[in-house]
Amino acid sequence: MTYKKVPSIESDAFGTVAVLYGGLSAERDISLQSGNAVLQALQAKSVHAIGVDVDKNIISRLQEINPDRVFIALHGVGGEDGKVQGMLDWLGIPYTGSDHASSSLAMNKLRTKQIWTAVGLPTPKYQVLTAESDWSAVMDSLQYQVFVKPVNEGSSLGMSFVNRTDELEAAYKKAAEHDHTVIAEQRVEGKEFTVSVLNGQALPPIQLKTDHVFYDYDAKYISEDTQYLCPCGLTKEKVEELQSIALRAFHALGCKGWGRIDFMQDQDEQFYLLEANTVPGMTSHSLVPMAAKNVGLDFEDLVLEILTGSVGG
Repeated sequence: MTYKKVPSIESDAFGTVAVLYGGLSAERDISLQSGNAVLQALQAKSVHAIGVDVDKNIISRLQEINPDRVFIALHGVGGEDGKVQGMLDWLGIPYTGSDHASSSLAMNKLRTKQIWTAVGLPTPKYQVLTAESDWSAVMDSLQYQVFVKPVNEGSSLGMSFVNRTDELEAAYKKAAEHDHTVIAEQRVEGKEFTVSVLNGQALPPIQLKTDHVFYDYDAKYISEDTQYLCPCGLTKEKVEELQSIALRAFHALGCKGWGRIDFMQDQDEQFYLLEANTVPGMTSHSLVPMAAKNVGLDFEDLVLEILTGSVGG
């Protein structure tokens, strides 16, 4: 496929760009990697970019810097859930990616699934867990192949796979350490794919292969054995179907700019939506740069596209 670039802007026309990274979430280390990579890429493109490691004094620091726009490279709670986006709206500073409302929705796996279900998009069966849940009934409902997930956490943190009733309560407690709302989601056995969205266009899908039970934190950021296939091995028709679902899922949440939609494909070749990412990783293992490279955008070009596509707030 081809990617249609947004109209280019001279580097000095961006003014001062603050790259927000780090932060206070459990994904701080990954955010530092993403942010530093983005910062270096912008500077290599002659953009006046300043790195800002986000802390509780971020409002006063931004007022001191007075940036013309912000590149958000924060992952997880506090950066990907609408809080920093709402703050930037209040300060009147344009920023990359989705606004505060869609960021908040996409970060919440339960609300995301409810919206996708409401508009007729496919997503695996699930149940909300509490300390009083009937563990046997949950396992019966989800056919004893279950992922347990904290609702507002990324990078697979706090996530477990269980196939026995006596494991479910422990998995719930582990997830509840990360979030007060926890869901159990039925496992879809098959192939795993991800589709990056950039300025209204779906990039080529990537198939992920790992020896891990699922694409967990280690498989995402540490393991050198995870395989990323792009081209992904699907037929042209299936690629188009996957990209179409990804765009519908992205827009159903009100997302804009850039992001990533994750999928499973079952044995009958049906696709199921897993989750949306509004500030995906931008590290050496990250998926959006891999997809962009497949349409001729190197990392520096990709970063500039994300920034250009977000000018104007």
